[in-house]
Amino acid sequence: MSRKKSLVLTDHELRLMEVLWSKGEATVADVTQALKPPNLAYNTVLSTMRTLEDKGYVAHEETGRAFTYRPLVERDAAAKSAVNHVLTRFFQNSPNALAVTLLDDVPLRETDREQIRKLLARKTKARK
Repeated sequence: MSRKKSLVLTDHELRLMEVLWSKGEATVADVTQALKPPNLAYNTVLSTMRTLEDKGYVAHEETGRAFTYRPLVERDAAAKSAVNHVLTRFFQNSPNALAVTLLDDVPLRETDREQIRKLLARKTKARK
């Protein structure tokens, strides 16, 4: 029986998913080779790929003697899930509290400020 899909990827899982998202599909050997240091053992990558499959993030098909894995979850969907997890866990489901924390803590370039202004204007317009 499959486990329920986790809300967020661990750091370790995210490293492997980044390879799959960039390649589209890959064998365990391909993923192992594509990882940036620190290097991981083939068996570690294989075990993590199986975990990702149990969680519903990847699927595999047999190609010869190897399994070729492909992502089932888009990067944006995984990122939104992670943000929602942080929002729920640390900010009591308050997007305002999250936004204030982010904006208060980080220096913003003019292009960032302009993008935020446009987003707020669009959100304000949508409420009317």
